[in-house]
Amino acid sequence: QVQLEESGGELVQAGGSLRLSCAASGRTFNGYVMGWFRQAPGKEREFVAEINWNYGTTYYADSVKGRFTISRDNAKNTLYLQMNSLKPEDTAVYYCAAARGRIATTKYEYDYWGQGTQVTVSS
Repeated sequence: QVQLEESGGELVQAGGSLRLSCAASGRTFNGYVMGWFRQAPGKEREFVAEINWNYGTTYYADSVKGRFTISRDNAKNTLYLQMNSLKPEDTAVYYCAAARGRIATTKYEYDYWGQGTQVTVSS
């Protein structure tokens, strides 16, 4: 059974940084894409970033490009999201997710989800 568990969310001031982690277990993730999504109150869950587990290739939403960095540690089966220059509009619950395939940028493509971690950016 696949389990994804996020951690690292907290309250931070605008301009600050946070690193989110996602511990993955239950299978090997070769042939998978791992992604981060976020959902603000009253809004749809939106794509943030994704990384191909085998090749390390990445893709970002325009809203976070240049500020966020996704990475993974294959040995630890852990996914990361380094978030710099945070803005109040980055406030949301952040979810990690896993999808079969080489690239996946919509929530409909993902098979497994974590419970989320709250990130709040104060102005």
